[in-house]
Amino acid sequence: MTRRTQNQGKKRLPHFVYMLLCDDDSYYTGYTTNVPSRFERHKKGHGARYTKMRHPSRIVYLQRFATRRAAMRRERQIKMLSHNQKEGLVRRSKPRTVAIGAASPFE
Repeated sequence: MTRRTQNQGKKRLPHFVYMLLCDDDSYYTGYTTNVPSRFERHKKGHGARYTKMRHPSRIVYLQRFATRRAAMRRERQIKMLSHNQKEGLVRRSKPRTVAIGAASPFE
């Protein structure tokens, strides 16, 4: 049985690329299948060394993907942007809190 055959019966979770605004006005970019849980891990200092030191305050950008590969590709693209370019991306996007559930880390 191939990996493709094994995965055919499983429900695929969407993958999300997100950007966090930190207390020092820097941005952190990552990807996950569970945005609320990942955001809480970052806030508690367990998400990444970067956010442990800079204290994320809210999610400012969120984009949904069908595959992990597509999400990782987009994450790399965003990480290559300058701070000003990331600010422009955030300004142009309209976060949808319904995409992550009732408890919104956008507030």
